[in-house]
Amino acid sequence: MQNRTTKNRKQPVPTTQKARNHLAWNDFELVLAIASTGSLSGAARALGVSHATVFRRLGDVEQRLGVTLFDRSRTGYRPTIAGEELAETAKVMDEAALAAERKVAGRDLEPSGEIWTTTTDSLLMGLLAPLFTQFRARYPGILLDVAVSNQLFNLTRREADVAIRPSNRPPENLIGRPLTTIGQAVYGHRDFDLSPGEAIDAYAGLPWIGAGPRLTDSALDQWMDRNALKAACIYRVDTLVSILSAVRSGMGLAVLPCYLADGDAEVVQLTDPIPELEYGLWFLMHPDLRGVVRIHALMDFLTETIRAQEGRLAGAKIPPH
Repeated sequence: MQNRTTKNRKQPVPTTQKARNHLAWNDFELVLAIASTGSLSGAARALGVSHATVFRRLGDVEQRLGVTLFDRSRTGYRPTIAGEELAETAKVMDEAALAAERKVAGRDLEPSGEIWTTTTDSLLMGLLAPLFTQFRARYPGILLDVAVSNQLFNLTRREADVAIRPSNRPPENLIGRPLTTIGQAVYGHRDFDLSPGEAIDAYAGLPWIGAGPRLTDSALDQWMDRNALKAACIYRVDTLVSILSAVRSGMGLAVLPCYLADGDAEVVQLTDPIPELEYGLWFLMHPDLRGVVRIHALMDFLTETIRAQEGRLAGAKIPPH
């Protein structure tokens, strides 16, 4: 029984000489250098190694292949037919490597590919849409795929590549860059015939529009509570664009980002920007994307163009009476 078991057991397959004969790129590079220069010393200079190293490596390649690659003479080294074939193959490989290197370098100079971006409706409408148009003109090889949501997409699970979000406390698991500070003020329809610059108490008797719970603006909620404005809310909605729409219809007063409301001829700014309602605007991404060229192209572009508008985004103060 013992003999039968031993006889039927599979034996390890021995490593063959052929498996060890495979040439690496540096073997082809060696043959090409000798064929191009016609000598071991010339190949040594081209490869940045010693004459002895070239001699030893050539002997090793010829021994593994079992052929003579060069005829030796006083005038130098001339490739045999086998040597010419390897040298020609090495030229093709070298040209392919250079072409690939140029292609990759070109991508670094002209970033390309797709960027999944998420932001809010108000930022897209009041700030980012024209900037994205400018970015596309500068980087035509980049496709922007924008998801509009008031909820922060999970960048860790690659629901988006980057997020351009308002926040005073960005998630700790993400990296990014603060772009600017956003100011907010109280706005109302121009037909209310109110005097801008009054204290908040002067507007308390008017109808107000509040943020719905899905907008999750706790700072605004606390501010309205401190100023006894919650009882005056006659309407709540969960996007800033919808709040602006309600103000434009004359439904009531509301706190809005200055960048969103200041350009609307139907609404009037009634207060200075409210310091406790300021928030930061961030460019956020997953740490794994920090080296991606197209991501950095977008981040650097938005940093430049948004910081150039810092005054407008922070909001203007009401001129004194």
